Amino acid sequence: MAEKIRVMIPEDKVDARIKEIGEAISKQYEGEEVHLICVLRGGSFFMCELAKRITVPVTLDFMSVSSYGMDTKSSGVVKIVKDLDDSIKGKNVIVVEDVVDSGRTLSYLLDMLKDRGPKSLRLCTLLDKPERRVVQVHVDYTGFEIPDEFVVGYGLDYAQKYRNLPYIGVVELDEAAK
Repeated sequence: MAEKIRVMIPEDKVDARIKEIGEAISKQYEGEEVHLICVLRGGSFFMCELAKRITVPVTLDFMSVSSYGMDTKSSGVVKIVKDLDDSIKGKNVIVVEDVVDSGRTLSYLLDMLKDRGPKSLRLCTLLDKPERRVVQVHVDYTGFEIPDEFVVGYGLDYAQKYRNLPYIGVVELDEAAK
């Protein structure tokens, strides 16, 4: 099956919105430090660009959590592939995610992180698909609210492809190629 990619959000709009989020975080945490936790792999592109636009001191850590495998829909089974390297006790933590859809993975992850004693815990996502929500999660910083379409680019992938696209695109499967 072949796929085509249709541009949903062009690169300049993604860049402008990340700048706005960076400014909001910088203002909220003025005089403090923030600890960004990237949810790998998709969140890495967004977190790097976001960190460059935050003016308060920033530290970084990474987690790898999976619920997709090689499919376009969440399996609902959350697997922690890589845990944090550093303690988050007493830190202002912002979990940085590429997309929030069902909420299952992030609900599990946020509950787990709360138990580790951060000073504050917030969620930042590049993309939000609220109509897909099965478990409610509060998103503190949202790049774009999008419809329920399978998106790629800017770190998001389809079977490990298209992460390097500098925009957000929609995967359109070519049914004729089946």
